[in-house]
Amino acid sequence: MFFLTMQTTVPPFSSPKRLSLAGRVAGALVALLLLGVAPSAHAQTWMVSTTAQIKLGVLDKYGQIGPYTATFVVHSERTGKDYYLVRELAKGQTGVDVLFPTEPSDPEYFKSETGEAANPTPGRYTWECRVKGVKAVGGKFTFPEVGNDVTVVSSGK
Repeated sequence: MFFLTMQTTVPPFSSPKRLSLAGRVAGALVALLLLGVAPSAHAQTWMVSTTAQIKLGVLDKYGQIGPYTATFVVHSERTGKDYYLVRELAKGQTGVDVLFPTEPSDPEYFKSETGEAANPTPGRYTWECRVKGVKAVGGKFTFPEVGNDVTVVSSGK
């Protein structure tokens, strides 16, 4: 009886640690190669906001009153709340325009009697401007619902 013995030689670089390291290096090189060849992609980051505001104003057309205090009152029919803004007009100023609602960071902003800032909530509103405590002008307006859309624009390369 003959027994043949077969010997297999394993190269020294194929130890699990060396193979693992070689695989990682090769994988990293392939990834770098692919990233270098791939077309560059630029992500767009759009920020968008839409805020509705209404311009209200009062004017002493002939400048006969002199300095006065204009008190704007805006009433929300939806919530029943009133928002106030007072403006002092000096000699030579005949009128003033204001935006409703104003930013709460503005030192003079529309606020309720409790100090709550007005918001551009969709709905119907009435307003008036009181001069020296008497209604001088007034009107009504409706805040629309606003929304935002974002479109991704392709560079076309």
